Amino acid sequence: MEVWNHVLGYWKESKRRPKKVLFLKYENIMQEPVKHAKQLAHFIGCPYSEAEESQGVVEQIVELCSFQKLKNLDGNKSGIFAVSGHHISHSYFFRKGEAGDWKNHLTQEMAEKLDTIIEEKFKGSGLKI
Repeated sequence: MEVWNHVLGYWKESKRRPKKVLFLKYENIMQEPVKHAKQLAHFIGCPYSEAEESQGVVEQIVELCSFQKLKNLDGNKSGIFAVSGHHISHSYFFRKGEAGDWKNHLTQEMAEKLDTIIEEKFKGSGLKI
């Protein structure tokens, strides 16, 4: 299955059944992590209490789940993930943790081609990447 169909399937399902499928975008989470932590907690049926919010529990959880914290865990700095005969270092999954870093890896031509493909694949869906 193409990645586009996979993403679009979840997008459509999140619109059809918003109580069952939560569709989050990395860029949005990075911009407003506390807002999205609250949204996720509410979605799974475990919203934060007023006391937890006033005591900064949400912010503490966001910090504990931050890119820097996760990247620096021993299990993520070392170790190997084996799949289909390939061995991948755990650290490979943690680059910069920044939205938009693709600009450092794609040429302008590649970015334009990707934009064209995304526009074509998601046309009429309302999904904006």
